[in-house]
Amino acid sequence: MDLGLAGKVAIITGASRGIGFQTALELVREGADVAIIARREERLLEAQAKIKEATGKEVHYVVADVSSEADAKRAVAETVEKFGHVDILVNNAGSSAASSFEAVADEDWQCDLDLKIFGAVHFIREVLPYFKAQKSGAILNLTAIAGKTPPANSLPTSTSRAAGLALTKSLSKEFGPYNIRVNAVSIGLIRSEQIERMWQNNMPNAPWEDFSRAASSNTPLGRIGNTEEAAKAITFLVSDAASYISGVALNIDGGASAVM
Repeated sequence: MDLGLAGKVAIITGASRGIGFQTALELVREGADVAIIARREERLLEAQAKIKEATGKEVHYVVADVSSEADAKRAVAETVEKFGHVDILVNNAGSSAASSFEAVADEDWQCDLDLKIFGAVHFIREVLPYFKAQKSGAILNLTAIAGKTPPANSLPTSTSRAAGLALTKSLSKEFGPYNIRVNAVSIGLIRSEQIERMWQNNMPNAPWEDFSRAASSNTPLGRIGNTEEAAKAITFLVSDAASYISGVALNIDGGASAVM
């Protein structure tokens, strides 16, 4: 299937590692030009080198803190200056901050909202004039299944992820007349640095497959997902192959969530 991504320009935040990095790699493989955004230059350089080794193509990188409106403005401006336009925004930057209500201080709430909500808002605000002018664009917000079915002791992250879902749905309706699509993915258990630390802490002598099965006992597919599986779904949603899909939040969780 031709995804129609050749010549498209994508910005991906939090793209030096994990799902963001893998999504950048998938988009480059499909012919897109990509700008990767993160706070640490050494990680961006490492990601850039890995993508070039895998594809022969060099991505652009911008060191930026998504919680800073000025950094978002600069990152989008640099991308447009580099490639001439922008077509896709993937708001991936985020972290898992899960604790009990009584353990979460005001500064923890603010930090989480600044990263996951205002970070997305800043970048959407900056790409919107370009998307409206060309009457096309795709925005993808990464959230988590905890935003749909929050368990106990999942604060503040489940609250910010729920806000991300509301942002996605509202903007899909507001931006639809400009042919701008806005979707989300709700991530479940996906292999990451955090998950690998759990593996080493809890089952250090077990192979990954055994830990994956044990850690996903409530997942119908019976294993932890990998970043490539998440990235392929994201790549589809921002592509022309998904041109009539907007306002959805796709679960990438092996069937674990109780809701669609």
